[in-house]
Amino acid sequence: MQRTFDTLGEYRSYMDDASIDDGLLVATSAVRDARNGQDFLARAQRVVGVSARILDGNEEATLSYRGATQDLAPDSRPTMIVDIGGGSTEMALMRDDVLSSFSMQLGCVRVSERALGSGVVDASADARARTMIAAELDRAFAAEPAFGEVAGRVRLVGLAGTVATLVQLERGISHYERSLVHHQRVTREGVERWRQTLSRETPEERLRHAGMVRGREDVLAAGLYVLAGVMDRLEVDELLSSESDILDGIALSLLA
Repeated sequence: MQRTFDTLGEYRSYMDDASIDDGLLVATSAVRDARNGQDFLARAQRVVGVSARILDGNEEATLSYRGATQDLAPDSRPTMIVDIGGGSTEMALMRDDVLSSFSMQLGCVRVSERALGSGVVDASADARARTMIAAELDRAFAAEPAFGEVAGRVRLVGLAGTVATLVQLERGISHYERSLVHHQRVTREGVERWRQTLSRETPEERLRHAGMVRGREDVLAAGLYVLAGVMDRLEVDELLSSESDILDGIALSLLA
């Protein structure tokens, strides 16, 4: 909590330097789940000095979709986003101008803590993670039948750190540049190759790969388990990365 407040204090300084006095602070999965979420948010709001609120899962998915699709080229297929966070994974689909969304209780941190662990993955951890992910996907597809109806014919766009780090690993990008990560194609085979590679390694060994982001070495494998599960359920063999995400969606909502 204190690390977050310290970071928000830095943001407030940047805002002061730019003469910004309005904005929106949003909290997502971790604060939704926390018993002291409202107290945490109230203190965070005092630090940063703008309006603050907790997003529900559907709001999170909607804003992620809006941000991720703002600069996409047209496509004849319906577009779906998958936003893999720490505690939740949002899926949102636009079809015939109707947005269907669902927030799964899956994320790279949650799956690591509850099923996979942070080190070398053994058979029992692998089974726990797969069972956890399959159960949440069952829940999502039951709640939103439209997801199953587009399986095999959807454009899948992947957001957030798991996908961005995967692109960097695939390309061997040691120093982040948005233009090298944004709107890159990643195959299902590439997801599986890196899932298997990282699962056999310790976090320290994972850091030796060009493109691995420090701080994700203990949770990226779990994020790839989630991504692989989503791609398999949707019967897609590639996804498009997007560095435009929920933050862009929030900014667009403020400008509307």
